[in-house]
Amino acid sequence: MTLLDQAQSARLSGANRSNRAPGGFTLIELMIVVAVIGILTAVALPSYLGYVRRGAIQEGLQALSADRVKMEQYFMDNRTYTSGSSACGSGAPGSGQTLDSATAGKFTISCTATATTYTITATGSGTVSGFVYTIDQGNSMHSSITKAGWPSSCSNWISRPGDCTP
Repeated sequence: MTLLDQAQSARLSGANRSNRAPGGFTLIELMIVVAVIGILTAVALPSYLGYVRRGAIQEGLQALSADRVKMEQYFMDNRTYTSGSSACGSGAPGSGQTLDSATAGKFTISCTATATTYTITATGSGTVSGFVYTIDQGNSMHSSITKAGWPSSCSNWISRPGDCTP
């Protein structure tokens, strides 16, 4: 290749470089990325929020179960569920507190009792507002929910919309 051919070749390759668009993303590419992120968010966010809600519900249900055990232990020791007029006669061991009002995660736990019966109620707030769970001395569990897509009343504890069995 002669010197003239080399100069012409260098000039052509330089011309090609100067005609190229600068590096970066086009508007179409950015719009595709935004659309993909939007679709993923639309699918993932409801699943994540459901997962968080189910976790909060489990905290309340575990508290009800633990409080039921405390009430039964109190009854075995005292032959009554009450420690006063209508106060539930159980509390955290050594705390001296009753179950009449307590919290467990996003739930407020309350208790009413007679000498031979009791009902412990967990009432949700925040992400679980509208969720109310109860248990009594006969181990009867009940769910009462006012969220859209959930059954309004169920004769067992439910943590997912399809868990209610007749």
